[in-house]
Amino acid sequence: MKEAAAQRLIFLISLLLWMSDLVSPAALTVSPSRSQFFEGEKVSLSCSDGGTVRRNTSRGTRKRCGDGWGETDGSTCSIGFLYPHDSGLYWCESMSGSSSSSSSSIQLSVSGGSVILQSPVLPVMEGDDVTLSCRAKSPAHNLPAAFYKDGSFIGDGPSSNFTLKTVNRSDEGLYHCSISGQGESPSSRISVEEKPPTTSPPSSSSSSSSSSERPTIISGSTNSSGPGSSPSSLPLLPLAASGCGLVFLVLLVVLVLLVKRRVQNKPEGETNFWLNL
Repeated sequence: MKEAAAQRLIFLISLLLWMSDLVSPAALTVSPSRSQFFEGEKVSLSCSDGGTVRRNTSRGTRKRCGDGWGETDGSTCSIGFLYPHDSGLYWCESMSGSSSSSSSSIQLSVSGGSVILQSPVLPVMEGDDVTLSCRAKSPAHNLPAAFYKDGSFIGDGPSSNFTLKTVNRSDEGLYHCSISGQGESPSSRISVEEKPPTTSPPSSSSSSSSSSERPTIISGSTNSSGPGSSPSSLPLLPLAASGCGLVFLVLLVVLVLLVKRRVQNKPEGETNFWLNL
């Protein structure tokens, strides 16, 4: 009977941990989805969790949208006319009680020049193909372009496009392009992430078979201060933990303390307690 109670305890703990993994972390989305813009273009930034868009630029750090820049509409921030001084780090920040959490940051570059590189603004998945586009401000039609990674030439794009096949971690780096007679683009970083493992709900049979078969826990961490104050840096911030995930962790701690108390105070009644769950 005690063994059955222990099996039920393992199953309940596994279920709580699995439910906490299902909560989506905060994320910032950019439209149009690219990291470089010409001066005078517009951009829209949105927080998936209803948070506030903040930024670090040469004109200030941790400035929220609407505080001297951008226009807010709920959790969306719009910039109708971009200037080079709008270049910097952008992220979402959410409040939960007295603490705050931040999403991963995104580097946006606004060029006053005549060429930009259109590349993914978010990290790409390992194994995917990634297409880079070199765009001239005028004329707007496609022109032959040369592409570079970390300052080294990697290939030509006859129609201004260059595709990285089946990317992996070795493809991470700073990329830029150039068009003859037009100029060079600023550099943008491309990051590559491993594809996330598939998480499936625990079953009572699998959780009771062995304690070594507990589910893998993949969790983010909170960042209470946001990205650093330097607008030229690109830190890789951890994903923010959500308030719901913290609730599940609190429930887990309470459950463990309750079991410990029952074992210490009423060892004979332990079996009946778990059978009544």
